[in-house]
Amino acid sequence: MSTLISSYNTWMLFAVLTVIAAFSLRLEQRYLWAAKVSGCILCLVMAMALANLRVIPTDAEAYDFVWGYIVPLAIPFLLFKADLRKIWRGSCRIFGIFVLGSFGTVTGGVLAFSLFKKVFGYGNTKSLMAMFVGTYVGGSVNLAAMADATNADKNLISASIVADNLLMVLYFFLLVALPGIEWVRRHFRHPLVEAQERFARTDERPVKPVGLKKKEKTSGAEDYWKSRPVSIIDLSSSIAAACMIVAVSRMLAGFFDSSILGDGFGLSLLRGLLGSQYLMITTITTVLATLFPGFFGNLAGAQEIGTFLIHIFFAVIGAPASIMLIIREAPLLFLFAAVIILMNMLFSLGFGKLLGYSIEEITVASNANIGGPTTAAAFAIAKGWHSLIVPALLAGTLGYVIGNYYGIFLFTIL
Repeated sequence: MSTLISSYNTWMLFAVLTVIAAFSLRLEQRYLWAAKVSGCILCLVMAMALANLRVIPTDAEAYDFVWGYIVPLAIPFLLFKADLRKIWRGSCRIFGIFVLGSFGTVTGGVLAFSLFKKVFGYGNTKSLMAMFVGTYVGGSVNLAAMADATNADKNLISASIVADNLLMVLYFFLLVALPGIEWVRRHFRHPLVEAQERFARTDERPVKPVGLKKKEKTSGAEDYWKSRPVSIIDLSSSIAAACMIVAVSRMLAGFFDSSILGDGFGLSLLRGLLGSQYLMITTITTVLATLFPGFFGNLAGAQEIGTFLIHIFFAVIGAPASIMLIIREAPLLFLFAAVIILMNMLFSLGFGKLLGYSIEEITVASNANIGGPTTAAAFAIAKGWHSLIVPALLAGTLGYVIGNYYGIFLFTIL
């Protein structure tokens, strides 16, 4: 079936993909409605519309290049600040409830797999489980990694992303509402909410954190991605380091995959873990970021490059998507994802109550699980819980690190 832009016109397709990614990011930064939808889903919808209108092809070498090179390269960029010592020190308390919530995500993934394996088929359900567990522990980069690592069906990926984003929006509304529900207030500590209410009733003003304006009220996206000075040394070092990490990781993963032989459970699990390029990339980047935080943590622009690359990936995901298939499959995938999020919420609230966490800490940690560091920080900013902004970012970054491990582990053992 012919399209306006041929599948062989690689440069034009790259131009379209990058324009979609850049335009989506600009919309997300400038408009509240776009921020709520998210730049990732905007990329997917735009590419899907162009493909279904036969402007761009549904399959092309340019898309394969993104899967094979852009996605692995995005991971180091997003993990250069993943200094595990800093994560532990800066978010020690919220880190605990974040990890417990991630166990809920894993439990939900196994439960969803058991409930839906006859609906989507055994192989597809394993891929879905790995993708949703990865993204509901980490973020979009983990979903991308799991989709590629499990060779998931591309139409199913598109439908999954639509269902995922719709459900995330609904869940975030619930997280916003939870601290105001009377039953929740009776059963959970809520010191930050109480401080805000005291301030509303009196002239007493809480101490304002350094760096925040007096009446600052923002969704967080624009502040998080505000302009920062970036030098040519930063860019060249970031790109060189990311390329070297991916190259070495692929070589090591290939070596372990071909060297670990046998069909036993232990050997299969070991081969699945050590033979995964995504786990190797994650491990090497995290180790380097922890051992050399002064170098990797100060590479300005790396986070921005990684985010842009992930948005290109979401545009590629939208290209082969059939609108009719998404309409047919998305409701079932919505239920699949809902099971996982429900278990995350139950674990977060249950263990949070048992261990004496405040509802503010619980909701921020759950947001970091389900949405990632950016949405968690934006949530904390929007609620005025300034003391939880940095812990939200650090806990969400930890999710980027461990999300791939969880996804690959479950995919391998089930």
